[in-house]
Amino acid sequence: MSYQAETHPRTKLRHALSIISQEPANLLGALLMMLFSWIILAPVVAVLLNAVLVQSGDEGRTDATEGAFTTYYLLRTLTSKMSDLLLWTPLLNTLAVALSTMVGALIVGMTLAWLINRTNVAGRKWFATLLIVPFMLPSWTFALAWTTIFKNHAIGGQPGWLEAMGIQTPNWVAYGYFPIVVIMVLHYAPLVILIVGNALKRMDSQMEECARVLGASRRTIAWKIIIPLMRPALLSAALLIFADCIGEFALPYILGLPVHFDTLSTGLYRAIGTRQSGVAAVIATVIMLMGMITLILDMKMLREAKRFVTVGGKGVMERRRQLGSWRILASFLPLTFVLLGVAIPLITLFLSTVMTLPGRFTADNFTLAYWIGHNLDTVALHNGILLTPEFWHTVWNTLLIVGSASAACGVLGLLVGYAVMRCHSRWIAAFLRQLTFLPYLVPGIAFAAAFLSLFAVARGPVPALYGTPLILILALIAEKMPYASRSGIAAMTQLGKEAEEAARIAGAGWFARISRIVIPIQAAPLATGILLPFISGIKGVSLFVILATPATDVLTTYSLRLIDYNYQQAANAVVLMIALISWAGTVIIQKITGTGLADGLEN
Repeated sequence: MSYQAETHPRTKLRHALSIISQEPANLLGALLMMLFSWIILAPVVAVLLNAVLVQSGDEGRTDATEGAFTTYYLLRTLTSKMSDLLLWTPLLNTLAVALSTMVGALIVGMTLAWLINRTNVAGRKWFATLLIVPFMLPSWTFALAWTTIFKNHAIGGQPGWLEAMGIQTPNWVAYGYFPIVVIMVLHYAPLVILIVGNALKRMDSQMEECARVLGASRRTIAWKIIIPLMRPALLSAALLIFADCIGEFALPYILGLPVHFDTLSTGLYRAIGTRQSGVAAVIATVIMLMGMITLILDMKMLREAKRFVTVGGKGVMERRRQLGSWRILASFLPLTFVLLGVAIPLITLFLSTVMTLPGRFTADNFTLAYWIGHNLDTVALHNGILLTPEFWHTVWNTLLIVGSASAACGVLGLLVGYAVMRCHSRWIAAFLRQLTFLPYLVPGIAFAAAFLSLFAVARGPVPALYGTPLILILALIAEKMPYASRSGIAAMTQLGKEAEEAARIAGAGWFARISRIVIPIQAAPLATGILLPFISGIKGVSLFVILATPATDVLTTYSLRLIDYNYQQAANAVVLMIALISWAGTVIIQKITGTGLADGLEN
């Protein structure tokens, strides 16, 4: 009996190992878990440790050896005489921008969502797509268009259009808090339109009709019926916008730095640039904690939203309010938003690239020199953008780095979905699911700092990767995995085991089953999992501005360098090329998935 008692656990263990060894998804899950622990978990842990460990070159300041525990960086950033400059003022500016953007985007987005989804406003179907376009464009597209028009004498270089016409723009209009908030509202209002509009579509208008029959006023219906039912969607949109604004870098960099309007992201960038790696780690930790708390609250709100019962199903009645004679007049509101968020910025950028002197609309002032010209009268840019080798070098770098990362994301996302759905070990599947979602909780600028802290120097057998395309590829893969993995998991939940089992019985190996059965069946999700990271990576700034070097310049960092040189026309031309590539990628996704633009972005 004792012998049986001793061997019984061993027998069970051997039996479990035998089952696990027969399913390659178990080994795949373990390998993926190790990979993502290295490129996702390890950088986050590294930046947290750098905040409390003495960094190279700081031994004299801390009176401790490199790698020893210290509170110097925490005290310097949080409580020293420099703390206001390093943390508290940027934090207050960040909160002011994020909260103002959140409120403004909710007001504008709710109004437009109601017009498009619950009224018969003129041009409703056209606006349903056009109102989403500002969310596709890089946020700094609007910033460059703003400076093209409103730039004043506060910084050097060519003046803005208004100043060239003799109209002086005050600093608060040209730079700082006001333009950043206005542009962010234009950029994030489409997100509210998507989220709130989807909730409005699911809400039965019979509730409003019943309240109206019982004598309720429009204000009562709005505050007692519509807004309570919309509360989960509104809070979700608000929290997502707030989390995105915390890590926004490009807008504060372009519009804030000229008037010393610092945010946490620009403060982190400055700390890294001045080699204050310990202080940068503390700031990055603050950004990560704020992003994590905000998005965890959002996930909690999504779970709470499931408790709300929205009257729907077969009995849903979608009745749009008839605006009557106001139908055409009401269309001026979404039309104004489209003009401010799409037409004016893009037209402004294009016109600026074909004008020798800003703000002079005469025939002799228009030129294609900044596109295809030779021997330009500038120090570092002798030819037009399309004839500049450096531009095409950045195009190649962008396609190589972003393309490689996107392809890897798509394949890895599908493999993560396969491992999560086929793995026998529940804890591996659960850990892999949560681990690949972690970068979504960390703002991009903080994640870039975390990556830099881990891979800037050699660690064991891994050489220093800073300055190589590999660090950018790995960082992009890690940052985009939340979207790729969720796409892969969703796709694999719809694929049964029957086809693979039949192939296994026929003698097909695991690789043959994956390449000839799983991937062909999941071709559309795989294509989407590749193209979505590609579009996002093309217009991304936060990762590249921290991790890229002149040798690994991409289109975004190249355009920012042109801005630093005050080559406004050339920088705007590069941004237009980025917007064109982003638009083309979105159209490709639309063709592959068969969904509309709004539906694709919402998903």
